[in-house]
Amino acid sequence: MVVDGLDLDVPTGEIVGLIGANGAGKTTTVECIQGLRKPDTGQLRVLGFDPVTQAEQLRPLVGSQLQHSALPDRLRVAEALDLFSTARARDGGELLEQFGLTPRRRSAFSSLSGGERQRLFLILALLNRPRLVILDELTQGLDPAARRNVWAAIRQLNDEGTTVLLVTHEMDEAEALCDRVAVMRAGQVIDAGAPADLVERHASTAVIRFSLPDPPAQLLDQVRRLDGVREVSRSGARVTVRGHRRIVAFVCAALVRCEQVPSDLAIYQPGLEDALLGLLDGDQGEQPGRPASAAVTSGHSELIGGRQ
Repeated sequence: MVVDGLDLDVPTGEIVGLIGANGAGKTTTVECIQGLRKPDTGQLRVLGFDPVTQAEQLRPLVGSQLQHSALPDRLRVAEALDLFSTARARDGGELLEQFGLTPRRRSAFSSLSGGERQRLFLILALLNRPRLVILDELTQGLDPAARRNVWAAIRQLNDEGTTVLLVTHEMDEAEALCDRVAVMRAGQVIDAGAPADLVERHASTAVIRFSLPDPPAQLLDQVRRLDGVREVSRSGARVTVRGHRRIVAFVCAALVRCEQVPSDLAIYQPGLEDALLGLLDGDQGEQPGRPASAAVTSGHSELIGGRQ
């Protein structure tokens, strides 16, 4: 995938997510950031360094866990930690314990499961206390409990001041971890912002459904007049209310006041996945409120983690 005029700013100390469909250019972007690919044009700075011409200065400051990482089959887990350790390294034993790999410290890489390999690469990315960590499909292949442990580790790392660039297809992961996300399509950032802001711009409609055998007309009229309600429909005993996300509290309060709290009350609140689908399926030229910071620049200006 060609990355075309990407404008991406990852401020120091933030967790920033890159999201988008397969082939959007996310992995190509992080490969350029690490100096694994050379951009054809434009300016790229990572922690103030050019990743192509100043790789030696930059390499000790960046940790990475890439989607297609690999190690020699016969290399043992403990040997991998020794191999990648520098003077800045954390206690490898503590990291193995934190990520549940202590029993596997003498195991060869080839004997590890997919989830164990993923955890090992994450340990190696965090080992040398990097200022910037790049994570590509962070929790792919992990069970739910392991995912939560990894999330907690990333939050702790960020609390200590490390900048994190996270490439993910898991929208719950992006919502749980990221201060800001950038949505990519066809090699360009088409919108960026806090997860809640993207949901507000591109997927703000909530749906409330409930059944009342004989709903009072007064109740339905009151619901229709609520701020943010766009539509109230009824099919037999079934009532459906659509509107801005804020209507959830108002509609529930109206039901309580009328002493009509249905047992089958169901609420659908849109999330980041809905916003992403809205962005990728919609006409980007007509999206309201798109911030200038998300625009693609003709000058191909790129800055990663550059605010000191």
